[in-house]
Amino acid sequence: MDQLEKRIAQGRGDIGADIVLRGGRVLDVVTGALIDGDVAICGDTIVGIAERYDGARVIDVSGKILVPGFIDTHLHIESSLVTPFEFDRCVAPRGVTTAICDPHEIANVIGLEGIRYFQAASERTVMDIRVQLSSCVPSTEMETAGARIDAEDLGEVMGHSSGIGLAEFMNYPGVIHRDPGAMAKLRLFDGAHIDGHCPQLSGRDLNAYISAGIRTEHEATTAEEAREKLQKGMRVLIREGSVSKDLDALQPLLNELTSAYMCLCTDDRNPLDIGEHGHLDYMIRRLITLGTPPIAAYRAASLSAAEAFGLKDRGQIAPGKRADIVAIDSLEGCHASLVLCAGVVVDDAAFAARETLPPVGRATVKAPALSARDFRDTGNRAETDVIGIIEGKIITAHLHEDIAIEDGDKRPDPARDLARITVVERHGQNGNIANGFVRGFGLQRGAIASTVCHDHHNIVAVGADYEDMVLAANRLSALEGGFVVAEGGKILAELALPVAGLMSLEPFEAVRAALEDLRAAARSLGVVLEEPFLQLAFLALPVIPALKITDRGLVDVNRFEIIA
Repeated sequence: MDQLEKRIAQGRGDIGADIVLRGGRVLDVVTGALIDGDVAICGDTIVGIAERYDGARVIDVSGKILVPGFIDTHLHIESSLVTPFEFDRCVAPRGVTTAICDPHEIANVIGLEGIRYFQAASERTVMDIRVQLSSCVPSTEMETAGARIDAEDLGEVMGHSSGIGLAEFMNYPGVIHRDPGAMAKLRLFDGAHIDGHCPQLSGRDLNAYISAGIRTEHEATTAEEAREKLQKGMRVLIREGSVSKDLDALQPLLNELTSAYMCLCTDDRNPLDIGEHGHLDYMIRRLITLGTPPIAAYRAASLSAAEAFGLKDRGQIAPGKRADIVAIDSLEGCHASLVLCAGVVVDDAAFAARETLPPVGRATVKAPALSARDFRDTGNRAETDVIGIIEGKIITAHLHEDIAIEDGDKRPDPARDLARITVVERHGQNGNIANGFVRGFGLQRGAIASTVCHDHHNIVAVGADYEDMVLAANRLSALEGGFVVAEGGKILAELALPVAGLMSLEPFEAVRAALEDLRAAARSLGVVLEEPFLQLAFLALPVIPALKITDRGLVDVNRFEIIA
């Protein structure tokens, strides 16, 4: 028999199935029913449910509920701080069988080589990694990235089996005002899937943006914003990352009616949060705790996600669908005891059988040697623009404070929670350095620095002491990128991220342990934020309102211009 005939024969029970899951109940994410009976699998495909089957391998799932594999509809694997292979090992056992990623973090550092690396990795992982093509490298013209990708470049990497379409189109002013570069990319993907990114956009501007063929949106932070986007035909992706925490705000909108058009995503979630709380499994638990009907939560995590991105082969435990299945303790608990990805049991043997790839993007930190004078703010007036952190959000407030000028410098003021924030160009292109102020860290002394700095990934440092900022930032060059905490002329904690300055070469468990040390070190400086490093990274992203900073200066995002 060929594979087609085998599927039909095994589904009918004429021959034994390859795998039979016996003793559990299947959650039907269409009707909400819990269905008794075996699940029969032939190769990578489900061929039977709700009947008795025999098979070459029978797995006892008595007392378990079987749900479709979870689909993370938008994330940047680089922001998990590990390679795609370690990300696979970290989250697939939690039930994530498909991840729709945008590799624009690594693409901003090394260009198409980074996208090709993720495409090649997707051919080797246990979970199914779908690689969207990055739309905005750099995200704007107000920053210095390590690479530039135009429409012509995107044409070189189209057609890979992992592709779905164009990743989040962050330059929403470029869409609305018909920028030629933006139009060229949109035309290239006309009729294909295009991800959205339009925080706080509404009214006619939102109408114009959606009219470009943009179908999904993960930047809604209020139920009102999400409702307008749903009403105008967008699929809304509820996001709960390490910094961007929108689940509680959007949960009241998710019900059995809207769940057909709402999905779940993490965007950016690190191994520490995954270890302490979970991934999409955590989001499902949290939604149900807040009152979301279980069928709505599981539908958003599976079938609705598959439908939103045109993945017609998955999202439901039903004959003919891809055998992505999670056995859980209860709908409310959502703790996975068995996961299958395309009919492969997710276990140590499956991970060991993978072929991996050599790392890319080494030695990409080419920053100038820094000294204390580089961190001075030489403004000539006391009135000062200040970035105001809103914890749990990547949007910021645009504050104004009077800061005295002393000896030609406006210095950090820990008593007023005014820390220096500095961005240093690290790609070896121009050596730009920009200084500003930020409120919200609670930093009283020392400094923290990072090369995870969205989306240009230059060096970003925040501190109360210039010498400690020098020490932390210069240390990043020696590490080939990463995170550093310094105080009193000493390094308190660090994590090397030598793959493009974004990802570790270590197992995710080692990265998790290092993040614990870094968080403790940051708190010893007075930092009050739960996740200071990713919060710091987003302060440099000039497509999220209201005030941000890049290597070219402070950016008024609402005006989409650098402040003179």
